[in-house]
Amino acid sequence: MDKNLDYWIDQAIGFATTYGLKIIGAIVIWIVGSWIIKKLLKAVRKILDKGHYEESLKKFLLNLMSALLKVLLVITLLGTLGVPTTSFAAVIAAAGLAIGLALQGSLGNFAGGVLLMIFKPIKIGDFIEAQGESGTVKEIEIFTTKLNTTDNKEIIIPNGALSNGNIVNYSTEDTRRVDFTFGVGYDSDIKKTKDVLLGVVNSHPLVLKEPATAVNVSELADSSINFFTRVWVKKEDYWTVKFDIIEQTKEALDAAGIDIPYPHQVEIQKQG
Repeated sequence: MDKNLDYWIDQAIGFATTYGLKIIGAIVIWIVGSWIIKKLLKAVRKILDKGHYEESLKKFLLNLMSALLKVLLVITLLGTLGVPTTSFAAVIAAAGLAIGLALQGSLGNFAGGVLLMIFKPIKIGDFIEAQGESGTVKEIEIFTTKLNTTDNKEIIIPNGALSNGNIVNYSTEDTRRVDFTFGVGYDSDIKKTKDVLLGVVNSHPLVLKEPATAVNVSELADSSINFFTRVWVKKEDYWTVKFDIIEQTKEALDAAGIDIPYPHQVEIQKQG
C-alpha cells in the first residue's frame, strides 16, 4: 500500500514539475493576450471611427480581427503546453483554402464592399448609374448595394461587380449641365432663333448665371438647323429645369413664328 502511494505521489510530483510551470505560463499568456487583444481592438475601433466608415464594415472588421487574434492566441497556448502546432496550423490553412474556394464569389463581393466603404466612390443618397442600372443608393452592405429607382423599384447589385465596373455618380458635384438640341426649319432666322432660345433659358429662375449659358448652331441636318443649348443648374434642379425648358421653348418658338420641322408622310394612291 505504501509503495502504491509513493508511486502516485512521485507521478504527481513529476506531472507538476513537467506541466505545472507550462500550465501557469499558459494561464498568464491567456490573461495577458486577452488584455492585449482588447486594447488592440479598442485602438482599431477609434481609428475606424475617425475614418467615418460604415458601421457594418467596422463591426465586420473588428469581429474578423478578434477571431484571428484569438486563434493566434490559442495556437500560442497549445505551443506553450507542448502540443505540436504545425499540423494544427496546416489543418486551419487547408480549411481556410476550402472555404475560400467554396465562397469565391461571396469573398469577391465582400472585398468589393470593403473597397466601396473605404474609398467611398458612392454614399447613401447618391444617384448613380452602374451595371446597366440607375437609382438612388439606399444601402451599402458588406456583399451587396441596394438602389431605389425613380419609379420606386429596389435593385440589388453585387459589390464585386459594382466595385470592378464603371460608376457614374450624378450627385458628387453641386452643379450639373443640362443639354438640349432644338431643331428649326431652314427658312428660320438664325439670330432670331438664338435670341428666343437665350430668352427662354435666361429667364428661368433656376438656371445659374455662372457658368454662362451657351446657344450655338450645332448641325445643319437634313431637314433642320439644330441649336445646341447648354445651361447649368444645381443638381437637385436638373429634372425641373429640363422639363420646363423643353415646354417653354416650344411655346416661345411658336409665339415667334419659328417653324419646328417634323416628318411628313405623303400618301400615294395607286391607280387601279
